[in-house]
Amino acid sequence: MNPLLLQDTNRRLFLANAAKTLLGVGAAPAFLQGIPGSARAALGPDLGLPERVKPAKSVIYLYMAGGMTHMDTFDPKPGHENQGPVKAIRTKADGVEISEYLPRLANHMDKAAVIRSMTSTAGAHAQGNYFMHTSYEMRSTIRHPGIGAWLLKYKGRLNENLPGSVCIAGGSRVVGGAGFFESAFEPLAIGDPESGLRNSKITPGITGERFDSRLSLANDLDQEFRARYDLKRVRAYASMYDDAVRIMNSKDLEVFELAQESAETRAAYGDSSFGQGCLLARRLVERDVRAVEVTLGGWDTHNNNFLAAPEKAEILDQGISALLDDLEQRGLLDQTLVVLATEFGRTPRINQNEGRDHYPKAFSCMLAGGGVKGGYVHGKTSAGGEEVEESPIKIPDFNATVAYALGLPLDQVLYSPSKRPFTVAAKGKPVLEVLT
Repeated sequence: MNPLLLQDTNRRLFLANAAKTLLGVGAAPAFLQGIPGSARAALGPDLGLPERVKPAKSVIYLYMAGGMTHMDTFDPKPGHENQGPVKAIRTKADGVEISEYLPRLANHMDKAAVIRSMTSTAGAHAQGNYFMHTSYEMRSTIRHPGIGAWLLKYKGRLNENLPGSVCIAGGSRVVGGAGFFESAFEPLAIGDPESGLRNSKITPGITGERFDSRLSLANDLDQEFRARYDLKRVRAYASMYDDAVRIMNSKDLEVFELAQESAETRAAYGDSSFGQGCLLARRLVERDVRAVEVTLGGWDTHNNNFLAAPEKAEILDQGISALLDDLEQRGLLDQTLVVLATEFGRTPRINQNEGRDHYPKAFSCMLAGGGVKGGYVHGKTSAGGEEVEESPIKIPDFNATVAYALGLPLDQVLYSPSKRPFTVAAKGKPVLEVLT
């Protein structure tokens, strides 16, 4: 290589790494122009992907906690003994059938792509959940970021008055949060979508002037401590307070008030926490929140699968169908990627308790909206739903597809505090066939 070119390449690589370390990553791509492929490989794997021309702006991630049964939702096997009493129904997409438990969603399958060839090796809930959210195996020494944190890290907030990421009905322990990123990338956790944003209003009787005075006094008291201990956690804590005050003083706070919606709209989503969470998700992306996750638990159907699964499917069916309807009517569907995921499937063979057990070997996920090829089925399982026969998709591949649809750079490396390199979807490669 020409010595002058090598010198320029080294300079650009240095600036790129400095930008990642000191400035986040927003400035880094500009330094990479003109760097030879062999040198750029030091920054991550070169996947040779075309740039996403019109990426989705936001993501709504619907997580089915407990392991959603693929046989009784998106991959029915009519006539096979493994199927049990559940029938398959036709959908709005030609040649695509899904379970009779999802009759409303059947009318929206022309907007969705089903991946029936998901496969994993993580067969325990905690490990499978973590793997699905991060693309990395669970480790005791590190926490990996989830897709919402990566989206904020690369793309930034769209609305500075609202959290960049929100997790609804997911419990107190959020999986796939900020990971080793600063806590500013942690999602806001909301337990009950109908309760609004708690503790977000000034206490009655406290005037704005008095509140500002107290806030100023607190800042004065903290100033010496912050100057002496200019640490990442201290800065993040101060930033959290700044965000909280900004939200409290913003009219955008009303986005959390579901009572502003009509009774008809709220009824369309269903009265479940998941359904109302989907409604809140629509309101949030409408106000330019980047990432919203809504959880529906209870899919761990070891016993009485054919009693529990239809109940969960009914909640899912109503919530996701209303969401897709609403997003389309408001012109938001093309810019919003809707993801339906779970940690693994359930055994095709029915156990002695009329249930289905953990089954990571084959399961299904779904994508809809922002840049997704509607009416499409990717991959295939065997006649009894037990083996992936065509186009196996591993969890990092699925997450790479989500990231690519959002316009994230899959080959860009970021470093943990221990200087270990990571990318948004590990070694996953996007499934381009499911995207337009």
